Amino acid sequence: MKLSANLTMLFTERPLLERIVAAAAAGFDGVEIQFPYEVPALRLKGELERAGLPLVLMNFPGGDFLAGGPGLAAVPARQAAFDEALEVALTYAAMVRPQLVNVLPGRLAEGLDREQALDALAGNVGKAAEAFGLLGIGVVSEAINPLDMPGFLVNTPQHLQALLAAVDHDNFRAQLDIYHMARQGIDPVVAVQTLAGRIGHVQFADCPGRGAPGKGSIDFTAVRNALESAAYRGWLGAEYRPEESDTRASLGWMTAWRSVDQG
Repeated sequence: MKLSANLTMLFTERPLLERIVAAAAAGFDGVEIQFPYEVPALRLKGELERAGLPLVLMNFPGGDFLAGGPGLAAVPARQAAFDEALEVALTYAAMVRPQLVNVLPGRLAEGLDREQALDALAGNVGKAAEAFGLLGIGVVSEAINPLDMPGFLVNTPQHLQALLAAVDHDNFRAQLDIYHMARQGIDPVVAVQTLAGRIGHVQFADCPGRGAPGKGSIDFTAVRNALESAAYRGWLGAEYRPEESDTRASLGWMTAWRSVDQG
């Protein structure tokens, strides 16, 4: 399976653009960046080309999400802001060519009914799926556990199934984060089986602690076997917090995983 390094979490001992070359040197096949928009698209494109790595995934602009707000995608009163963000993301993506864009559902806005929020989310995700599809770029949304992020609108595989059904677009798939499943007591293997055939991207970290594989209790062999059985052929994105000050020192898991793939 192809491994991507989430550069928002890994190699943070370096400036962002330098992390791309560091990921290539460490043996990753691609990179992902949560919110790359602070970097001019042309500069990011140049660094990706220099390192010979694809940009696997970037997030759709989140509005006030990182500051603790509900974000843009599930708030009807912020429709104009979402549409403006869509234009920004499309322009940026046209230059850097990510394979996928992650539209975060965000938090339930104060005073808003959950069903209203979900209706707005489905409409906006469908709009994004259509627009990015014209560029040949896929759209995904992820479930995030409510313990680390209270109020997040989409938490479980069943929530993702409902969103997939509501959007009903060929260019929209689920992003499955193994850590977020385990953190709320959901067996990641069952999560894979529940979403089999509809998974567009997978991210991982161990649990508890959100560290590298082997630092917690997740059975990653079982997870990878489940993904194989589900005929998943996409990327595995490393999105964990290294305990070590040098990210390369945390990559022992990669050698083991590669040996299994080659064996």
